Amino acid sequence: MKKAAVIMGSDSDLPVVEKAFSVFEEYGVPYEAHVFSAHRTPEEARAFSASAAENGFGVVIAAAGKAAHLAGALAANTVLPVIGIPVKSSTLDGLDALLSTVQMPSGIPVATVAIDGAQNAALLAVQILAVEDKPLRDKLLASRRAASEKVLAKNAEIAAKYHS
Repeated sequence: MKKAAVIMGSDSDLPVVEKAFSVFEEYGVPYEAHVFSAHRTPEEARAFSASAAENGFGVVIAAAGKAAHLAGALAANTVLPVIGIPVKSSTLDGLDALLSTVQMPSGIPVATVAIDGAQNAALLAVQILAVEDKPLRDKLLASRRAASEKVLAKNAEIAAKYHS
């Protein structure tokens, strides 16, 4: 199974991306986490993304706040799918990071999830890896079925209680 990379622009992003780690552990997806800044360590970020595929990665998640150029900087140096997590900061509540992440130029796509949306970023990464991994795809399908059954059970409870 290919690995997922989770790259943070700063260690202050760790509380957000830890939710992604939980998803990877739930699905048995191997992952690595690193701190590289698009602005303060551009060479290291470039080197990581340029060699990610040959190092066994199948998808890259980039979490950054404020100017949030990390996902684009990584995507510029790999053809692996890159998923951006805009991180909420003390200024503009993450809207600046969301716009920086989602407004990529044509030719360098970055999938973007909600502000602080690490759980969905990890689930999207799992879905990408599952395209070529049937056991992983089966786990995803089972999880979706379980979630559906849970909602339908809650519906039955509410409908029984409030049916006139």
